[in-house]
Amino acid sequence: MINAIDSELTHPDVVVPTNVAAATPNSVGVVKTQYFEFDEPLALASGQVLERYTLAVHTYGRLNADKTNAVLICHALNASHHVAGISADDPKEVGWWDNMVGPGKPVDTNKFFVIGVNNLGSCFGSTGPASTRPDTGKPWGASFPVVTVEDWVMAQARLADRFGIERFAAVMGGSLGGMQALSWSITCPERVANCVVIASTPRLSAQNIGFNEVARRAIITDPEFHGGDYYAHGVVPKRGLSVARMIGHITYLSDDDMAEKFGRAQRAPSEDGAWRYGFDVEFEVESYLRYQGEKFSKYFDANTYLLITRALDYFDPARSTGGDLTRALSPSKANFLLVSFTTDWRFPPARSREIVKALLNNAAPVTYAEIDAPHGHDAFLLDDARYHAVVREYFKRIDKGLLHG
Repeated sequence: MINAIDSELTHPDVVVPTNVAAATPNSVGVVKTQYFEFDEPLALASGQVLERYTLAVHTYGRLNADKTNAVLICHALNASHHVAGISADDPKEVGWWDNMVGPGKPVDTNKFFVIGVNNLGSCFGSTGPASTRPDTGKPWGASFPVVTVEDWVMAQARLADRFGIERFAAVMGGSLGGMQALSWSITCPERVANCVVIASTPRLSAQNIGFNEVARRAIITDPEFHGGDYYAHGVVPKRGLSVARMIGHITYLSDDDMAEKFGRAQRAPSEDGAWRYGFDVEFEVESYLRYQGEKFSKYFDANTYLLITRALDYFDPARSTGGDLTRALSPSKANFLLVSFTTDWRFPPARSREIVKALLNNAAPVTYAEIDAPHGHDAFLLDDARYHAVVREYFKRIDKGLLHG
């Protein structure tokens, strides 16, 4: 178990809009999306080429004169470039890692220039299936190219060039974002001083691929899917998306966490005291999952879900080295921080230890923390003083120049 190291700093000069009750203290405040257009064709791992594309970006803090304090935050499956602060488009929307990134927070924006990028193929501003295809004037739909984690790294590297950033002080991510951070250290070793991989894995297990396939089948078999061209029909495969989200959500929580939140609590019987047995919502956990699924189906794109879960499936840096992860990670020149959570059965600590072992085989500098937390995979998004203390201290060392890579 990791103990807390220090307490949260306070920054009374940071002003947060009064109508944003959900924001954490010391928020970066309101942030606007920047859109970066790229006309240089991007060759993808699939052999396809994306002739031009747009990346949606949020930035926090200030880039120093030497451009050496930049931190790239990579997002997970259903997240976006909105890492912290309040969206200028929706004052009720708070960044998904707002408790991690901001003034005085573990990734301190008083010291670091933080960049959040929406991945290609996503549905939050970067070019994706719902974007207009230049040669047809219609949405890409099912014809959008297959993308991989490595493709995202290449696109992000071009974005770094736009900022004049030759080397990131750190590349950081949780879950799928952790895979991207790991890929950065291999693909662009000269450009990463520190690699922070949280609740992640060097590859998906067969069970994880299986969960993804069930979720994809729920979407593809929805009558409103129309082979991925549902935009032309003016519909959305909501039922499939909802089921996909419900499946995913179960895997993000631990058994203990679900038991504590819901147990076997049922709705009250009818007025006459009789139970009405059937297949509608009876248990609280059912109600919760349906709510999460229906909410997700209103804002997420089905084709994006298919693309990103496939990118998850394909990620395996050791594929090119015959399964030898040590050899696969040998190009890296970064320092590493890895964090796992004991109850994360989606990407369990054993997967993080595989990465740690391979890095140690290469004599790479590694810090590893295994946090005893009850929240399952979602723990990487939540407030845990021990977890946040580890990240805070690591970034303090980066700021003091103790970790150069």
